[in-house]
Amino acid sequence: MSDGEPPSDTPPDPDETDVAAILGETGFDSEESVLTRRQAEVYVLRERGYRQADVAEALGTSRANVASVEASARENVRKARNTVAFADVLAAPIRIEIEPGADLYDVPRQVFATCDEADVEVNYTGPELMERVDRDASGAVQGRQVVRPVTVGVSAGGEVSVTSR
Repeated sequence: MSDGEPPSDTPPDPDETDVAAILGETGFDSEESVLTRRQAEVYVLRERGYRQADVAEALGTSRANVASVEASARENVRKARNTVAFADVLAAPIRIEIEPGADLYDVPRQVFATCDEADVEVNYTGPELMERVDRDASGAVQGRQVVRPVTVGVSAGGEVSVTSR
């Protein structure tokens, strides 16, 4: 939304954003997506910083409806990401099970040791791997402690996927 001008105190106008063009440019197809077209429209505008009230006005609906559509869209995106992570872990030739009670700082050592045995180089440093596990394990890590089982999958090319139960 930056056009080289200094930021304004005025909120952006959703009517100035060509949502259809953005959906087209990003390859959105409601037949191939977990999002409805309306969810995608709301998601686009909200991701660009528009207020729910402004989105509602631009779409001719209520702010409460926009909030509901946005919540559904975000939940669908979360589920889609979890599904992709599950499929990636399932397809990974290397899977490392991290049990509850494990220290997050020990996870890279476990992953690297298992991958060394399989002669696979992981595409992450130790700190990057810890960050990835913490982020992708959907609340399975609290502080430094793993509180729910986590599975780390590593592809033959060293790509990492993470799921939790």
